[in-house]
Amino acid sequence: MLAFALPPKSPENIEFVARRLDESTAGDGTRETVTVEWNGRPLHVGVIDMPLRDVYYNPATHRIRAQRDHDPELARGLESDPWSVESQEYLDRLLRGKPASPDETDPDFEALLESLRSVDQQEPGLMTHEGILVNGNTRAAALRQLGRSSIRVGVLPRSFTWDDINAVELTLQLRPDKRRDYSYINRLIAMEEQELMGREAADIARAFHIQLKTFRQERWILGVIRDMIQRSATPEGAQLGLSDFEGHQENLKELHRAYEKVRASSQEQAERVKENRIAAIILDFAKTKTRVIGQEFQGTYLEDNLPALFRAAAAEGQSTAGISIPGLSVAVAPPADPVVRARAVTDQILRARATESSRHVPDMVREAAQRDISEARKGMRRALDAAERDDRLKKVRQTTAERLDDARAAIDQSVSDLVQALGSNSLDEASFDSALLGVRNSLAKLARQASRGITTRGDGISWLIKASED
Repeated sequence: MLAFALPPKSPENIEFVARRLDESTAGDGTRETVTVEWNGRPLHVGVIDMPLRDVYYNPATHRIRAQRDHDPELARGLESDPWSVESQEYLDRLLRGKPASPDETDPDFEALLESLRSVDQQEPGLMTHEGILVNGNTRAAALRQLGRSSIRVGVLPRSFTWDDINAVELTLQLRPDKRRDYSYINRLIAMEEQELMGREAADIARAFHIQLKTFRQERWILGVIRDMIQRSATPEGAQLGLSDFEGHQENLKELHRAYEKVRASSQEQAERVKENRIAAIILDFAKTKTRVIGQEFQGTYLEDNLPALFRAAAAEGQSTAGISIPGLSVAVAPPADPVVRARAVTDQILRARATESSRHVPDMVREAAQRDISEARKGMRRALDAAERDDRLKKVRQTTAERLDDARAAIDQSVSDLVQALGSNSLDEASFDSALLGVRNSLAKLARQASRGITTRGDGISWLIKASED
């Protein structure tokens, strides 16, 4: 749980806020309040107008938790002095940006600007006596951009700790009437924090309005993401960040489903499928492409299309370390060679992706990484295309057989219907004869196609061709 020292303007803000609250209670009008939930009960707090120049963005807000490491240098400054002008400007920039691409303005932020420009602030934010925004950070950024001088905020009790602040923010965010949800990764981080605080998994799932199995899936996914980030670190200091995974929500969920399905029969195969899918995800392939990655993908398709990467992987040698299972404090036995090579290939792609997106590596190093990513993507696409092609052919073969099975079942049913019709003397012989001629014509068409396309003829195909010739 993040916690920071108080900002430098704290004494002045405490005095100013106390005076404003006193004025609101001393007046003749109705005192404005806002209600928040705290420890399972409503808490009514007074609302004041606060000068925007005196409020601070909350460095612990879950709104942009995953984006904090977007710029590693500024992120370090945010850790050491979150209240400096530079750190607050960095927070302002992140609050305006897209979750997956913080350097670009988020369309949701643009929509908020338009709303505030036309109808002004409708709901008060929430703030501590020291001037730290608990709710309304993005609104403050928008109001500042519009040149407004103040923001309406409810003021939390003086006794609130950082744990209280985080709990209130999370409760506000999880209300069903919130218009803007946390980004995917920030929700995962919020769930993780709740679990680290000792809260039961079932309670967290209820709070986030999800099923328990979904909560466990999300915790597994965050564990995989953190593992990928750690493995992406390079000697030059490049490393992927949490925000780099914002656009992969559905792909990561499919990864978990595939992993669990294969793990039921083989842990080793599951690890290999996981590594192959992670590589494809990092190379930005959509879930409609990555879902063809199964147990045979590496040996049948990937190794032939990424030979250079697998040669480099083989050169790294056999690992003796066990594999930790994301979300659990246990490890399995050292992996077999195919898994080691799969992990080594994934590591190369992770490091290349981190280098490609880093601002702090030499241009020559970055350009080399870009070439590596381009070649890896081409190879992965060839492998995925081949797997898709074979999968389509397999489905066509399966569909042909399945339809014949359906036809067989229909004929078996017709035998029973015929017996009943003959027994009751209700058979329409003309219709029956016409239907049989239709079956004969269809079988003749099927025989012609089978004789042209199938070279190895079993008993069934031989019968079909002979029957059509009679």
